[in-house]
Amino acid sequence: MSSKKKAPQTKIKKGKILVPKWKLFRAKEPMLSVFMWGINHSIGELMHVPPPTLLMPDDFKAYAKIKVDNHAFNKDNMPSHFKVKEYCPNVFRHLREQFCVDQYDYLRSLTSIEPDPDPDQVDRAGGSSRFFVSYDKKFVIKSMDSEAVAELHSVMKEYHEYVVEKHGKTLLPQYLGLYRLTVDGNETYLIVMRNVFGRKYNVHRKYDLKGSTISRAASEKEKAKELPTLKDNDFLESNVKLRVPEEVRHQLLSMLEADTAWLAKQHLMDYSLLLGIHDVERAVAENAVRPVEHSEESGDELAPTPPDSPIPSTGAFPSQEGGPDLDDEYYAIASSAASNERLIYFIGLVDILTYYGVKKRTATAAKTVKYGSDAENISTVKPDQYARRLVEFVSKALLSQT
Repeated sequence: MSSKKKAPQTKIKKGKILVPKWKLFRAKEPMLSVFMWGINHSIGELMHVPPPTLLMPDDFKAYAKIKVDNHAFNKDNMPSHFKVKEYCPNVFRHLREQFCVDQYDYLRSLTSIEPDPDPDQVDRAGGSSRFFVSYDKKFVIKSMDSEAVAELHSVMKEYHEYVVEKHGKTLLPQYLGLYRLTVDGNETYLIVMRNVFGRKYNVHRKYDLKGSTISRAASEKEKAKELPTLKDNDFLESNVKLRVPEEVRHQLLSMLEADTAWLAKQHLMDYSLLLGIHDVERAVAENAVRPVEHSEESGDELAPTPPDSPIPSTGAFPSQEGGPDLDDEYYAIASSAASNERLIYFIGLVDILTYYGVKKRTATAAKTVKYGSDAENISTVKPDQYARRLVEFVSKALLSQT
């Protein structure tokens, strides 16, 4: 009698299927790899949680923290040990919504390709901050010290209220995310902001303006750079005038007055108005002699916006009929059609987190004695005076043309 052999049975253990959840992000330095990993992790977590209908006081004190120990990582890819802390996740998520920054765009811009060091950005506050820009130039990442982080926390509730009140239409820095990274025992604080300068238009001239004329000229070393950061006296010596439509002039000054009044109310000063100027005719000439570059990395920029995505921000200022395409160029203003030059201005406030405390009051007193009657033109003055002086400086430079 023949017997059939039974096929060997494989025992299947019930339990969770182990799926590797660590996505690798390769960058030139470990800190950037961890930053990209942290953005991917935090946005991924937020996308699974509906936003709160109302922000509570505890949301402004909240944080999300994760510690990673993974020996499978190597330093060519990711550090084996690191920590990521995200501050006020729900608050910054709501701020991104107010500023019309889509979560997927935020994620893609900061993690698809590593951010590049930005040699054109300098720490205008005189510190040692580092700057990076996302590959698509949408966002700037800046390192901060613990003092600046503490100052941002102290005004975060008021900042959020102001942004909501203005429906996101403000010249203030657009703070989109705050993170602390710990790699090899070293802590780095990084703030993500919308880039003041354009994505599609290169800046040909750049000014850092405070409304002050004492020690406010670029050094010869700075002027020797390909794109120097010029200052107030350079601006005045060149007799720069911003020729814009009357409606835009009124809107810009109203916005600047409201923003600087808010900063004065928070006792903040020593900030700058960052001005970038794109020369349309110069750009046309430059493009005529520049070889065409094809990049697969940024091909999605031409793709249509998915139906579920919010309508892209059209910026703080109205666009001109027949003018340049300024879609998604939030801080951009086209020069008046009646102007002799075709220019695009990029205007935004930066470095707003300097508190007028004992240190600054002492500096004000010392410089007042030093400069005497000319002391009103020093950079270190009381917040309300600082705000008023900057508005007056900008007002004189703005010419309305129809």
